[in-house]
Amino acid sequence: MPALDRPLVVGVTGIAGHALATRLVPRGGTVLGLSRRSTSSVSGVESLQADLTDPDALARTLAGTRPTAVFLTAWARQDSEEENIRVNGAMVRDVLEAACADGTVEHVALTTGLKHYLGPFEAYGQGEIPETPFREDSPRVDAPNFYYAQEDELFAAAERHGFGWSVHRAHTMVGYAVGNAMNIASTLGAYAALCRETGRAFRFPGSAQQWHGLTDMTDAGQLAEQMLWAATTPAARDEPFNVVNGDVFRWRWMWSRLAELLDVTPEGFDGDPAPLEGQMAAMGQAWERLAEREGLRETRLDHVASAWHTDGDLGRDIECVTDMSKARLAGFTGYVRTLDSFARAFEVLREERVIPR
Repeated sequence: MPALDRPLVVGVTGIAGHALATRLVPRGGTVLGLSRRSTSSVSGVESLQADLTDPDALARTLAGTRPTAVFLTAWARQDSEEENIRVNGAMVRDVLEAACADGTVEHVALTTGLKHYLGPFEAYGQGEIPETPFREDSPRVDAPNFYYAQEDELFAAAERHGFGWSVHRAHTMVGYAVGNAMNIASTLGAYAALCRETGRAFRFPGSAQQWHGLTDMTDAGQLAEQMLWAATTPAARDEPFNVVNGDVFRWRWMWSRLAELLDVTPEGFDGDPAPLEGQMAAMGQAWERLAEREGLRETRLDHVASAWHTDGDLGRDIECVTDMSKARLAGFTGYVRTLDSFARAFEVLREERVIPR
């Protein structure tokens, strides 16, 4: 598989990047991991550091690295969608210009998500969105969206440099990462620990739609497996793919089972949302005391939990179910039960001293 001889994982310390690195290293070859601040915790990764929004730093850092595949799993949250488009579109363009300088890149995989169908944070689920289950051939939503800007930069770079590409549209992601803006597992794990610490119930924070309706999720390992499959499968060349676990569930079924895994008393939807951002806003000091007592690796709650993002996922008033037929018909057969995904993620987060036992 020549494309994976020297893979470059951009955002290697994030939830998707970490899952990719753990699967690439055992395949052999040189695995390059690029991150803005920290280095990969995966043994065998050759860590590179650069500010992903600085084209000169990227050019210096990636000079001579000669990657054969690039996996783009990073983004930088901004204050508006206009800024998200400007910053994240430029990031894809600049990373690819630097990575392709030696002409060795054969494949580039880009991670996006269901905001491709739902619209951006500023207009989430507003206007005319595609009917569920979401399918890859749905037209773009008529609203500014940084995912579209990232795709357009990917397509333009592919024209310039001649590599194949794939786009992977994930739903809410479950896996291991620290300081990641999109990790529901660490957010719920921290919330449960604080519920135990303060003697409160583990209350479902979201909407009636999410409590009662069907939904699905994406295990970070499932995403990683699909990205590796697409990089080495001719039928997947130059195609976008949805990627979810393959099961569906209702949060009213899942919530009590997560509470059991996290050793807390569950409380379901009581008629009104109870956003985590509001619940956890005053819990920073409680987390600091807990972290110091339990020897956790992060004493800052905002480095462990991303309440705003989990609120966005659990507070939707629209159905989110994703069709996987396109990937299945092309040969990708991965499947993960979402409850098992949470159980594994919680165990790793405990082992790594991110959340307490």
